[in-house]
Amino acid sequence: MADLKKLAEEIVGLTLLEAQELKTILKDEYGIEPAAGGAVMMAGPADGGGGEAAEEQTEFDVILKSAGASKINVIKEVRAITGLGLKEAKELVEAGGKAVKEQVSKEEAEELKGKLEAAGAEVELK
Repeated sequence: MADLKKLAEEIVGLTLLEAQELKTILKDEYGIEPAAGGAVMMAGPADGGGGEAAEEQTEFDVILKSAGASKINVIKEVRAITGLGLKEAKELVEAGGKAVKEQVSKEEAEELKGKLEAAGAEVELK
């Protein structure tokens, strides 16, 4: 058991570059591929150093990727969400890849995404 604990401590202590090399060796020489996002890559340094932990994102942008088949319904929904006029809402929908709302809470972003997808749009949160 002591050997396994020592091995685990060594793996956790690997730098990102060393972990990538380990992955390559396991794949090339032994035919072993780690699961997507492998635990080695996600583990933080054992000593707590190496930078601050990433903060959870609290503000999101609701991006309209495409209007889909129901462009008119999407335009109506964009007008309701943004308060834009018909011409401006139509231009926003036709442009694609534009933010409908910026810096909104996660709950509001999810709600807006749901409304736009129900109208037929393809939406992305950033």
